[in-house]
Amino acid sequence: MGSHNRTKDLKAGKIAITDTSLRDAHQSLLATRMRLVEMLPVVELMDKIGYHSLEVWGGATFDACMRFLDEDPWERLRELRKGFKNTKLQMLLRGQNIVGYRHYPDDVLVEFIKRAVGNGIDIIRIFDALNDLRNMELAIRATRQEGAHAQGTISYTISPLHDNDHFVNFGIALKNAGADSICIKDMAGLISPYDAYELVGRLKEEVGLPVQLHCHYTSGMASMAYLKAAEAGVDVIDTATASLAMGTSQPATDSMVAAFQGTDYDTGLDLHLLSQVSAHFKEVSCGYEIPRNVMGVDTNVLSYQIPGGMISNLSSQLAQQKATHLLDDVLKEVPRVRADLGYPPLVTPSSQIVGTQAVANVLTGERYKMVLTEVKNYLRGLYGKPPGEMNADLISKVLKEEKPITGRPADLLEPQLEKARGEIAGYIEQEEDLLSYIIFPNVALDFFKRRKGELPPLELNSSCVNGRAVNEVKEKKNSDSNGQKLKFEALYSIDETLIWHDSGNIVYPVM
Repeated sequence: MGSHNRTKDLKAGKIAITDTSLRDAHQSLLATRMRLVEMLPVVELMDKIGYHSLEVWGGATFDACMRFLDEDPWERLRELRKGFKNTKLQMLLRGQNIVGYRHYPDDVLVEFIKRAVGNGIDIIRIFDALNDLRNMELAIRATRQEGAHAQGTISYTISPLHDNDHFVNFGIALKNAGADSICIKDMAGLISPYDAYELVGRLKEEVGLPVQLHCHYTSGMASMAYLKAAEAGVDVIDTATASLAMGTSQPATDSMVAAFQGTDYDTGLDLHLLSQVSAHFKEVSCGYEIPRNVMGVDTNVLSYQIPGGMISNLSSQLAQQKATHLLDDVLKEVPRVRADLGYPPLVTPSSQIVGTQAVANVLTGERYKMVLTEVKNYLRGLYGKPPGEMNADLISKVLKEEKPITGRPADLLEPQLEKARGEIAGYIEQEEDLLSYIIFPNVALDFFKRRKGELPPLELNSSCVNGRAVNEVKEKKNSDSNGQKLKFEALYSIDETLIWHDSGNIVYPVM
């Protein structure tokens, strides 16, 4: 913690609002299942409110659109762009991972950003799970070249290696890389109010770019962090409409607007209009089951630094293996695996990699008896450079004589655009289809086949329950064929709302 008496030295300013209802809020609470038809009726109303921006795309929405909703994510973006005539639209980009869970070649990344901006995105929030700047630099340059706003992101976490000095230095590096603004992305709700105060103030003073704070409510501290961040000069905060707020989502837009009303930080937004937006999404959310374990406050996140949604998915995975009694052991194992891997922030995909390996360690009764492919690739350096040193004994055990790479992972990847074009020539209806296929080959191909009538359409319902039922059928088939043995391949979906693997898709060349 730093000094907390800086309020008098900082100028109060109007706080701007980025509303996450159309992306992160329903990803956090509704397993990313909200459909475009449920969004469009409220677009005109939201466009009148005067948000700084609306987060509408990226993250898990791209995958979920095709996999669960039979929607084209590009068409979703175009339709939203048509409706939002006055409001900037933004997306979340996983750096060199784009909207997937592994690195993609440079030609794919550049083309994706070109198409995203061309279809309506104004602001791209760019992050890397390891805070490895090398995995973000090209995305920042390409975003600016397309005329969009490149927001460099600090993935916030707590570890022996991470403090505000570390994050300020990273903020300076992001500025030097060309970022137009800085986002503090507190995906697990870990930042305390006074740390938020210090970090925001230092970034404003030492980096000199606009600062945005993105918090999840998991630990119950996010609203307090926003208040202290406002005192420190934060420019924008991320919130969600009241009916899709709190829990593992963001603080409520309505509440934060009310809290700042009549102060120097007044957002200027109309609470009456905001309540109408909330009423719409309250009606929409009635068609969904929001699990109790994603609502309320979960202080385990402060003990284990594990996001609440990740804890619930660890529990779900153990239940499938009839091993729920081992949850406490897994929660204790996660920080140990994280330390072995050099203290990565727990955000997609590193959270899935760490969590899945922790479950495997506990289920097998021996640490690293079975090492997942993703962990091996992580140790090889194929996800980037971790913040700290990795466990040398683990590297030796897994990689044998092989040495981890030291360069930028994407430099190993061959251009893919033209090669992929030939693979799906019969299914391309728009240039964007090529990108959908490269990022999610199996998912996109099935989607294209349904679009052409070669496969039956998905049975859709405005309900998460229905979506899970589809998955349960698939899992039952796997269970029937594999008997009662532990199904370690199922562990790859440890966070079922975020990570899905296309088996058989070769990501990196054999080294």
